Amino acid sequence: MTSRLLAMLLGFLLTLPAFASTAPSPATDNLLKLHQMRLAIQRSLGDFYMYNSMEGDQRYARMIDESVRRADARLEEMGTMPGQVSKALHTQLTEEWRTYSGQLHGLVVALREDGVTDLQPVADLAARNKRLLDLANGLYGKIQEEGAIRVPPLTERSREQSLLMQTIAVDYASRSASIGGSFFGGNGGKAIDELAGEFAQRLTSLEQAPQNTPEIREALDGISTKWRYIEKSLKNYNEKSVPFLINKYSDRIIDGLEDVSARYSEAHS
Repeated sequence: MTSRLLAMLLGFLLTLPAFASTAPSPATDNLLKLHQMRLAIQRSLGDFYMYNSMEGDQRYARMIDESVRRADARLEEMGTMPGQVSKALHTQLTEEWRTYSGQLHGLVVALREDGVTDLQPVADLAARNKRLLDLANGLYGKIQEEGAIRVPPLTERSREQSLLMQTIAVDYASRSASIGGSFFGGNGGKAIDELAGEFAQRLTSLEQAPQNTPEIREALDGISTKWRYIEKSLKNYNEKSVPFLINKYSDRIIDGLEDVSARYSEAHS
């Protein structure tokens, strides 16, 4: 009887690693937190443009605060980096983020108190936002390299789609926020209608992925419905400015894509 109990106990213990392996690795969790931080970094600039174009509507001031808090939280939640280069990039990202968030706060205060802000500080903020994203993207790749892991293809594609939607929303908001007679965008030179065409093509590709479960197909269908509601406005962005509409629906689309991304990750684990 004793031998039998020992054998059963041994068999149970041998199964534990299999259960433990289903938990995300530190590197995988860092990648998710970093991706979410990238979205919050982008979003904070779009929120600022909306705050300006909506003449200091405090709703957007609160949204700026929310984006900053989200980015702060994701940065704090990241664990140890897997190698020396990723550690250095993480340090740079932290320092750059502190500077950027301070600049952003200063511009929000200036708009609230004076109703206007100078042209150059906004240009500097947009440039620093781009540097932040470049650093975050570099760290994202280096974590995978030094951690010897790779984000599953469909998870990565859905994350890239979220970032693209956020880029479109920020660029659209910048065109509605005339500061000193100029507009600011971070699209790398592509027009909004080009980005919209790219988004539509990528969304169709995701919808056609053979790995999609019924739940994922349903979620993507919901995203597609929301996308069609704003697609025409984006492709004809010079005809009529509807920043509130684009801001609202882009948030919903990104939420949907992040849900799909999580489902892809679960299916791959």
